[in-house]
Amino acid sequence: MDIQTRKLEFIQEFLKIQSEEVIERLEKLLKKEKKSSYSDEVNPMTSEELNNRVAESEADFENNRYKKSSDLITKYK
Repeated sequence: MDIQTRKLEFIQEFLKIQSEEVIERLEKLLKKEKKSSYSDEVNPMTSEELNNRVAESEADFENNRYKKSSDLITKYK
């Protein structure tokens, strides 16, 4: 059974649920899983990486390699 079929079957079963308590537990589980999968994807920078990024940004600014926010706003309006 493929993932799409499983999702559809789950949705059909979910729609049959009449208990608010069960729905609340499922909502909490879903939020927990989303948060968990998000934190697995986030890899914080080390201090050295952050300092390198700051140094690059400062060098870009000094060498006029940047765009003003007003220019970006105008471009995407």
